[in-house]
Order: sequence, then C-alpha cells, then structure tokens
Amino acid sequence: MPNRTRPRDAASLVVTKGGAGDLRVLMGRRPPRDRFMPDVWVFPGGRVESDDAALPVTRAMPRAKARPLEARWNSAQVRALASAAVRETWEETGLALGEVHGATIRPDHAALTYLGRAITPSESAIRYHARFFMASADRATGRLRSNGELIDLRWVPIAKAFDLPIIDVTTEVLRHVERVHAGRRGGPLFIRYRRGVPRIDRE
Repeated sequence: MPNRTRPRDAASLVVTKGGAGDLRVLMGRRPPRDRFMPDVWVFPGGRVESDDAALPVTRAMPRAKARPLEARWNSAQVRALASAAVRETWEETGLALGEVHGATIRPDHAALTYLGRAITPSESAIRYHARFFMASADRATGRLRSNGELIDLRWVPIAKAFDLPIIDVTTEVLRHVERVHAGRRGGPLFIRYRRGVPRIDRE
C-alpha cells in the first residue's frame, strides 16, 4: 500500500550575516540519533504549533512581503507560519527576532522575507510541508546558544555551506538566498518530489 502520511506544516528561518563576498548563514547539525534527517545540516525551524497563530507580534508583515503567502493561505495560516519560524529559531539558537517576554516571544514578522516552500516525498514516513523565510541577523537580539535540537550551531560562509552534508532542498534554498542577495529575486521556490526526484518551480 502507498504511504499516505499527510505532510505537517513547518517553518524554517535562514538567518544571514554579512554582505557581498562575506555572506554567512546560520546552520546547525541534527543530532545523529534523530529520526528525521540525522547528522544533516539544516536551518533552524520546526513544526507549526497550534498556538502559533495566536502569538502577539511586534510588527506585522508588510503587504508586499505577505502577498505571495496570502495568495495561497489565509491570514491565520500565514501568521502561524511566520511566528513558527521565529519561535523555533529563538528556541533552537537563542536569537530573537522580536520581543522576549519571559518564556514566550512576540515575533517581528516585518523582519521576514518569504523564500518558498518544499514538500517532502510522499513515500517518506515523516513528511513536512516546510515554508522558508529569511531575515538578517542585524534584526535579532540575544546570544547564540543551542538547546540541543541542533548541534555544532555556527555561522557558515554560504560558499562552504554547499559542501556540508545537506539535502537537495537546502541546496536550492541556499542558491535562492544567493540570488536574493544579488538582487535577482524571481518568484518563491516550490520544491516537491515525483518518484523521489525533486522538481523545482517558481510560484
């Protein structure tokens, strides 16, 4: 019987540092005993939680930035995705894009740029519909530290990131980040799989 696992909503954040010739991205390695992509280098991120849509925000996403998201998902879903990207990054790295109040964060959605999305293969036992956002480290506060969900957390020169053990989705997102920083945006990425082979489109 074919695998019919429904993808779970997820969000990741590509935090960048530096500029032309010195662009770095924040990445970490998943622990070797993880069920999902062990020992693979990834961006901070994770599943969307049920209360992400209700998190107060410090600033809303400008309409021009929100338009590609709102063309596909309602306002509550967009809010949940953006908040999940910020919350997961704060929990996993200690960097806060927004205001920290005790054990919670009020995300700054205006600091985010939507990069695109990817859906893991239908035959995978664990499936995600991941949306990728980008933000500058200049907009973040806090000190870099790991909570254990990502190990070897570091700023990686983007040219060297391609040499790490990464999946094809991460490769395409890194290429898109390079294009965006070079002023060649194009539409958001849409990565999906057919018979295990990635198909890369623009939306």
